Amino acid sequence: MVGRLALVFASVLSVCFALVVSIGMPAASASAAAPASVDTVHLSATPAPSPEPTSDFTSTFTVSGIIKSGDEGVESVDVAVSGNGFDETVSTNAQGRWTVNVPEPGTYTVALDESTLPDGVALRDGTEASKEITLAQTNSVSVLFPTGEDTRQTTGFGEQLLIRIVAGLNFGLLLALAAIGITLIFGTTGLNNFAQGEMVTFGAIMSWVFGVLLGLNIVVATIVAVLLGAVFGYLNDAVIWKPLRRRGVRLVQAMVVSIGLSIVLRYVYLFNIGGQTKTMNVGLSTPVIIGPLRLTVATLISMGLSVVVLLAVGYFLTRTRIGKATRAVSDNASLAAASGINVDRIIRIVWILAGALSALAGVMFALYRQVSWDMGFQILLMMFAAVTLGGLGTAFGALIGSIVVGLFVELSTLVLPPDLKYASALVVLILVLLVRPQGILGRRERIG
Repeated sequence: MVGRLALVFASVLSVCFALVVSIGMPAASASAAAPASVDTVHLSATPAPSPEPTSDFTSTFTVSGIIKSGDEGVESVDVAVSGNGFDETVSTNAQGRWTVNVPEPGTYTVALDESTLPDGVALRDGTEASKEITLAQTNSVSVLFPTGEDTRQTTGFGEQLLIRIVAGLNFGLLLALAAIGITLIFGTTGLNNFAQGEMVTFGAIMSWVFGVLLGLNIVVATIVAVLLGAVFGYLNDAVIWKPLRRRGVRLVQAMVVSIGLSIVLRYVYLFNIGGQTKTMNVGLSTPVIIGPLRLTVATLISMGLSVVVLLAVGYFLTRTRIGKATRAVSDNASLAAASGINVDRIIRIVWILAGALSALAGVMFALYRQVSWDMGFQILLMMFAAVTLGGLGTAFGALIGSIVVGLFVELSTLVLPPDLKYASALVVLILVLLVRPQGILGRRERIG
């Protein structure tokens, strides 16, 4: 029964994805159809077409980059990628971008032909024309060859600290939007939903489909994505979780189902949008300089919107009848049912709310970073860390835990390599739980 329900749900979702993406593809420009470049964290204010795939095979492993002189891309510069029996040379497009699909993970050499650089453009002092990269844990690697003089201003420790704090608050607020769904679902049903990351990915993909492929205004695309996320949450409960509750499936088995659903959904996404990273070129990358901080319009909007939505959720849970009923179900579902509360209805509302919040988090993450088929899975561990740190089942605990995780992840880069920042957050989680096992805002429970 469980297998048939999951199969039906995945099949319906796959068909819906195919229809939406197929509708959007004709309206998409060449830049949307080509693999998106992953060479920079900052989004381009003007949509720039990426190079067409250069290889004769289909590959989810890409090496890409951008070559610029000042703010302008440098065209017709040759870049060679070789290794593991593979050798290919491509030229940058009008925006200075290049992309090469490689057949498999491994170590490759990326070499820039300096003779193809135009007059007056040269590699920056200390920059090698040949670099060795490794494709192992990720399916894409960006390689940069900076040109001209280094005009970046050096910042002191105090300025770096301020920059990291703002980045940590931004990451923590986005994490909280996604993590609150986990804690609400756990509080009302006892289920640890490992498919929550795919609900985040769903929102990001929908915003990309409607905002980039269909060319809708990003505000309209965000509203549509959030509404579809709410519908997605409703379908999750109606098709899978409510039937399982009625059949008395235990929480451990339900958790295994959520893990399987997570895997199925990830590959539904991969099948429909491909393995290349998508860039949200929606005109929100205009830089905003505030003292030592260099932010973008997208960052400011995402932080402000996150604060407003989180305050609205807090008001909903503390001041409305449905919110109070949700907290009652979370505290004691049997007692809530005995007092006349429709527990199934509250759980359905929680799933809808979790879907909407996760979709909104996905849109914000898409603007903050980029869109990929497994982006939700990449932050799933951070979401669970935030929920556990704040206290399982408490929405406000998820908020506090998310802020703590976000700040520690970013601040740790001041003393640790960036590759270790997520691991450092988990170390803090372990240390806090050793002192306070129930989490920051969790309640002590008597065992035995």
